[in-house]
Amino acid sequence: MPTLYTADRCPYAARARIVLAEKRIAYEAVEIDLDDRPAWIYEKNATGRVPVYEEDEGLVLPESEVIMEYLEERYPEPALWPADPAERALGRLWLNRFDDRLGGAYYAARRSDEGRAELDRRLAELDDALEGQPYLSGREFGLADTPCARATGCIGRAPSAVPPMTLSTASTANGMYMTGVSRACS
Repeated sequence: MPTLYTADRCPYAARARIVLAEKRIAYEAVEIDLDDRPAWIYEKNATGRVPVYEEDEGLVLPESEVIMEYLEERYPEPALWPADPAERALGRLWLNRFDDRLGGAYYAARRSDEGRAELDRRLAELDDALEGQPYLSGREFGLADTPCARATGCIGRAPSAVPPMTLSTASTANGMYMTGVSRACS
């Protein structure tokens, strides 16, 4: 059984947990205290960051995007990248730019009320992107949606997959997206 070195509060680890849940892959979760990282975690990832995915055969993969892509290729069903090359490319762009588009504002809102206005502005941009399609990955929930699922409070198939964060949703597109993400993750 694979092992995921994770931390409940880490949104990058949440991405890996969401993909494992979507793929229905059983795994052992090893919780890492990010305030007191064990020395051995640096042997698995030189940066000491989570997530780290490890298979019994010896494969050790750090970094959420690498883990997500590996799981998508190793376990192709259900597919979390769309078959359409344009949708797939745009989804990869969303995933690649998540921190710039929404991540920083998400962290600012978690730290203070002042960050909330910036998060609301960024969520409005998310609304605009979702006007023409139900998910960032295209017509179905996919890898591009995993960071936003965490930031918008998706619980995930596994009860502890993602700690929730409640955000207000003023517009129809974003509200529908979060409803769809919750449905995809439940």
